[in-house]
Amino acid sequence: MPFARVASDELGGAGGTCVLRGCVPKKLLVYGSEFNEAFRDAAGFGWKAGSSPAFVPGWRELQKAKNAELDRLNGVYKRLLDGAGVDFVEGRGRLVDANTVAVDEIDARTGTVVPGSFRTFTAAKILLATGGRPFVPSFPGSELCLTSDEILDLPDLPSKIAVVGGGFIAVEFASIFNNFGTSEVHLIFRQPLPLRGFDGEVRKFAAEEYAKRGVTLHPGLSPVKLEKDANTGTLTLTLGGPGKSEVELSGLSHVLAATGRKPNVRHLALEAAGVRLDEKTGAITVDEFSKTSVDSVYAVGDVTDRINLTPIALMEGMAFARYAFGGDKNAKPDYGAVASAVFSTPTISTVGLTEEEAAAREGGKKRTLVFSSSFKPMKNTISGSEGRALMKLVVCGETDKVRRKEKRRTSLRVVLSFFPSLLFLLLRRSRSLFLPLFFWLLQPNTHEKLLLRSWACTWSGPRPPRSCRASPLLSSSA
Repeated sequence: MPFARVASDELGGAGGTCVLRGCVPKKLLVYGSEFNEAFRDAAGFGWKAGSSPAFVPGWRELQKAKNAELDRLNGVYKRLLDGAGVDFVEGRGRLVDANTVAVDEIDARTGTVVPGSFRTFTAAKILLATGGRPFVPSFPGSELCLTSDEILDLPDLPSKIAVVGGGFIAVEFASIFNNFGTSEVHLIFRQPLPLRGFDGEVRKFAAEEYAKRGVTLHPGLSPVKLEKDANTGTLTLTLGGPGKSEVELSGLSHVLAATGRKPNVRHLALEAAGVRLDEKTGAITVDEFSKTSVDSVYAVGDVTDRINLTPIALMEGMAFARYAFGGDKNAKPDYGAVASAVFSTPTISTVGLTEEEAAAREGGKKRTLVFSSSFKPMKNTISGSEGRALMKLVVCGETDKVRRKEKRRTSLRVVLSFFPSLLFLLLRRSRSLFLPLFFWLLQPNTHEKLLLRSWACTWSGPRPPRSCRASPLLSSSA
């Protein structure tokens, strides 16, 4: 579809959500927001500023630079397709039957479908990769909420913003606006802690750090209604939760609904080809080779609602290409050890099993040890920052070999900003060598306040090292 920074049913652009409305523009805003703390930290290292602030947030300049980069990337993706010999057709696609796609023409000026103007294409195989779209829960006034699409294109920094949600997108945008130092930020989530699905200790640590940095947390609450003052234009968000009194947040300039995404299947006319959807999630159902209920139609990425991460979509696409066109009939996505990162402040990097998952898997029959260290990074010892870092490994099993989630094979990718190859080799060879080097190497380099958990390791020695914190998961079984 024709390029637009805010997506719609008719506009999108080459590069998709991650490049145009997700990871890339968000990370550019993250980089911009981090300078505020860097300037403050500089004083602890002897840098001196004049009587007035040396720097003030230049949000509009940042947005202009960010948008220029998105325009460039959209062009880069078009050139990559052209260089690969791909015929790039702009328009809104829909299935006609199991081997035919119709592409409706879009008027780029108005962003609307041109009635009766379309082209048809036939193919032996069709791949659906339409991603997801932001989901906003229904409550009175919910139409006043912004989504992750619109929030990326704000002309000015919010003066007071409520972020509804506790996942990746919610904590990342809460951190971005809080880091600039000009916004009052409220984070609302239904669970006791944000980042459901992450390790419990990591979630607790992250919540403490968000609050320490100035984000006001509202756990256990959900939106009840959202109202706009006709005179001032400000918003009032009423929150409620089981067994809790209602809370009213008034004077808000913006409310962001970062409450998840849904598979983008609208207008695809899947019923024309008999492609089935999951009744609960609305995602396209696929088998282990990404094949839908129709033999000639495949689907990858967020539209299948498996693991909604960009690298996963890439892996699924490559597996499909090998299976459908490369002659590899065993090619299928491997979800054994999926790494993920949360670009909040502090940053979170994870791979493998959480402590809770390890406990559930072992069922009390095997010994599980937890290596955990929370400390102030070296940079913060003189910068004046109170930010801390957490590093953690969950150690389980009997073989003293790194395990994947699904397969008993030594192959774990450690997610780390610095020297990942070295740590990977150390993990494979010897944890007795790895543990001291792990903490020595990382201590000077945790200026990003890295939260690392590198799970699914094993311990087979006669007793744990002194640096190990005994977990309640320990059993008498070796």
